[in-house]
Amino acid sequence: MSLLQAPPHCAGLYVHVPFCLQKCPYCNFYSRPAQSGDFECFTEALLAHLAILVHNPLVQNLRFTTIFFGGGTPSVLPTPLLVQILRACQATLNCSGCTEISIEVNPGTIAANSDSLHALFQAGFNRLSVGVQSFLDHELKLLGRTHSADEARMTLATARKAGFSNISLDLMYGLPGQQLRDWQASLEQALVLAPEHLSLYELTPEAPSPFYDAAKDGTLALPPEEEVLAMMDYTKALLTRTGLARYEISNYAQPAYQCRHNLNYWHNGSYLGLGPGAVSAIGGRRYRIPQGLRRYYYLVTSDIPPWQAEEMLDVEQSFRETVIMGLRMMQGVSAAELFARYQINLATYYGPVLDQLLAQELLHWQGEYLALSPKGLPLANQVMAELV
Repeated sequence: MSLLQAPPHCAGLYVHVPFCLQKCPYCNFYSRPAQSGDFECFTEALLAHLAILVHNPLVQNLRFTTIFFGGGTPSVLPTPLLVQILRACQATLNCSGCTEISIEVNPGTIAANSDSLHALFQAGFNRLSVGVQSFLDHELKLLGRTHSADEARMTLATARKAGFSNISLDLMYGLPGQQLRDWQASLEQALVLAPEHLSLYELTPEAPSPFYDAAKDGTLALPPEEEVLAMMDYTKALLTRTGLARYEISNYAQPAYQCRHNLNYWHNGSYLGLGPGAVSAIGGRRYRIPQGLRRYYYLVTSDIPPWQAEEMLDVEQSFRETVIMGLRMMQGVSAAELFARYQINLATYYGPVLDQLLAQELLHWQGEYLALSPKGLPLANQVMAELV
């Protein structure tokens, strides 16, 4: 039985820019401060990789409907190079149906740079994801961020003047020493800026990162569980009164402003990753590019496909992964779509495990969709662990 792509032949394109001004203590992604010559090396490597992909029938058969420049901090890269890379992607790959082109930016790199934001918008970037994390300066310092709350506000104002009408803000809660009133202040200041999208993440220290090490040895003073739950309750109550609807565990959007690129991930669709450390999932196979800019440069400039690791998911593995990813969405996962894609009955497959989660009111049926219940949302990780 072969795995089907969902939707057929459509995919997302992810460009990983592995540079940042400085490494944040909570970050476990592959990124580092740039060294001399890194920007040119990265750009040359990416263009060489695209030249290799011209001859890859698996990739050339894909139609890219979204593009996402992430990192790291893509806005660290000089704007002309970002524009050059985007144009090369569009010239090499089938991006004719692409409707969403996102780029992550750090206010510390772009706050007052109206020329840069204007050039990005004119080049085709139409969605901005701003890594604010907090509107309280003492929290930003704790998180190792290089910008202030004022620079975050300035970034939004500058982006609006440049033409961006689709802006997302990232915020974090559950920070060391954070209290409910701190989160209230930060979230309320974000709403004053009227973003089209909010991504709200609970701080979860993961390896490898300094915060993970500190949490492991007991020196990271995270808020107690009841304080974090109070932050979640406040978020739900406040955002219910706005035009931002929760459509995924951590994401809220105005109508028609859901992140289409991330929706493809949550539907377990196909995607192509470019850049060191990037991952691709195409046709039921997962490919990973090794971390390390110099290694990436050597491979692609030697005309060697940089995919060094490959994982083939069998039907049941892919089915379970699609269920877990789909449960991140408020709508849940469709039993009918799962059966059409895998010929596996959701209720029968999980049997007593699913029955127990339903009886505990952690999951519920919404028509043909299985979804986390209001009771299950704060326990999402535990619920999903039962279904892996």
